[in-house]
This record gives sequence, C-alpha cells and structure tokens, in this order.
Amino acid sequence: VVAGLKKTRVMSIKEREIVATHEAGHAVAAELLPGTDPVTKVSIVSRGIAALGYTQQLPTEDRYLMTRSELFNRLCVLLGGRTAEEIVFGDVSTGAQNDLQRATELVRHMVTQYGMSEKVGLMTYNGTARTPLLPGLPLPREHSEETARLIDTEASRILVEAHVKVSALLTERRGLLERLAHRLLENEVVEREELQ
Repeated sequence: VVAGLKKTRVMSIKEREIVATHEAGHAVAAELLPGTDPVTKVSIVSRGIAALGYTQQLPTEDRYLMTRSELFNRLCVLLGGRTAEEIVFGDVSTGAQNDLQRATELVRHMVTQYGMSEKVGLMTYNGTARTPLLPGLPLPREHSEETARLIDTEASRILVEAHVKVSALLTERRGLLERLAHRLLENEVVEREELQ
C-alpha cells in the first residue's frame, strides 16, 4: 500500500480461464434448462474478494410458486460452474464454495420444507422443536437420527442427480461452453444479446 492506495490483486491467466469457464457453465445451464431465469449478463470482472465473476439472471415475471422440476433445474445451474471446471480442466477449484452452499440450502429446503422427496414424505422438518421443555435447556430435535440420515441421504441423492444432469448437458454443449469462456476471456463481459 503506497500513500493510502490499495494494492489490487491481479488474477493469473490460469485463474482467469477457470473463472471464465465456471461462469460460462452457469450461463449455458441457465439458458438451456427450462424454468430458469434468463441470463442478462456474464462477467469475469471481480466483485470484491468473494466473487471473482458472476452470472446475472433476472426473472421475467413475478413468481410466487416454483415446481420441483424448476427448483431441480436451479440446482443444476448452481452446480453448472463447478461442473464446467470438471469437464474442461479435469479438476475443480475453490470458486464454487458459495454455489455449493446455496445448492445445499436449496436442496435441504426441497427435502425438509417443501415435501419434494417421496422417501422423506410430506412432513416438514425444521431441525428443532418449536419450544424447549424448560427455559434455558437446548431445544429437542423433532425427528430421529434415522430421519436425519434419510434427509441427508435424500439431499445428497438429489444433488448427485442434478450434477449428473448438468454434466451431461455441458458435455453435450461443450463447444458452446468453450466459445463463451473464450469470449469472456477476450471481453470480460457478455451481455444477453451477445449471449443469445
């Protein structure tokens, strides 16, 4: 730091390639899967420490309900970046941490809140009961260890299923994936019109 100026971090060429491929994976999945919001912009311009790039999607209408298949396709989009890295580089980076966190939260809601798992059933599971037996005591769980294992197993199964689906899609459309990543490396930003 010189005279109060912050030193900016410059990504290496390899990091830029990974970020471009990652964001292209999100964008291609979002554009090709039904029930997902359209991509308005894809960028590899860093947005602070947390986001090295981003794929911006905006809804075309107000939504109050979502179907299981729409939520499943959203999982695919969230996994699209990491999956693109696997396909193109045969390896993955730490760049998918936030995507994986959001996918895990979404799939857990599908299983425990929305009744979208036939194996877990129609009951909702918040993880804890509503009121403690005695003030100051920890809240008792509202389900058994067996049910907790079933929830974990189902959430994991759905994530694996989404990964398989988006992997097949991006493998089939690898040429498009790589063209978009290359364009991002050239221009850093691709707007909707160019993406289409």
